[in-house]
Amino acid sequence: MSIPFYVSPEQLMADKAEYAKKGIARGRSIVALEYDKGIVLVAENPSRLSKIGEIYDRLAFAGVGKFSEFDQLRKIGIRFCDVRGYQYSREDVRAKALANAYSQAIGDVFTQQMKPLEVELIVAEVGDPRLLGHEENVMYRIQYDGTISDHRGFCGIGGTVERIETYLKEQYQTGRPLGDVARLGVAALANGGTPMAPERLEVCTLDRERAARKFRRASAEEVRAILG
Repeated sequence: MSIPFYVSPEQLMADKAEYAKKGIARGRSIVALEYDKGIVLVAENPSRLSKIGEIYDRLAFAGVGKFSEFDQLRKIGIRFCDVRGYQYSREDVRAKALANAYSQAIGDVFTQQMKPLEVELIVAEVGDPRLLGHEENVMYRIQYDGTISDHRGFCGIGGTVERIETYLKEQYQTGRPLGDVARLGVAALANGGTPMAPERLEVCTLDRERAARKFRRASAEEVRAILG
């Protein structure tokens, strides 16, 4: 009779974490930054597959890693928000509740399944001065193991997130206009190299001054104008 192969829980979790990190590192990073009228999300994305998308009226989503996995999570998030908005009201749909749901789902897969999800997510909500207690922007980062953290000013995900956040800590300033903040995000993604062409960038905004739905995706021509 053969003896079952034993792996300690600590080693199993470490192996899963390493596997997920390698998958995420192969994807290009994304940054979300606050500007004077909302939040801008910037990603290097030469393909036609969107890494940034609208979730609900004031909510946006960004994902790196394995596209099929984070795109499925995006669709689940849309259904989650639609049901919540129908049961209560559209104003009751918050980024915090969605981020917590994502954190629980991703964490359950990490601990209970053999293969973890190779994803990292940003859930962003633009503040609305009309809603008491929700006047400020919020951004949540959800990692491959379900770890959730909230950020102010800026947030990054992807393989080079440590370098990006170090750069932004030195350069970011609050209250800047969209063009300045978008250029800063592109510079952070470029890693000191040549700035990327607008056709290789995916730029989306959550603009609090827009009526109803705040999300907007910029075309290549609009990205060129934003970046000056």
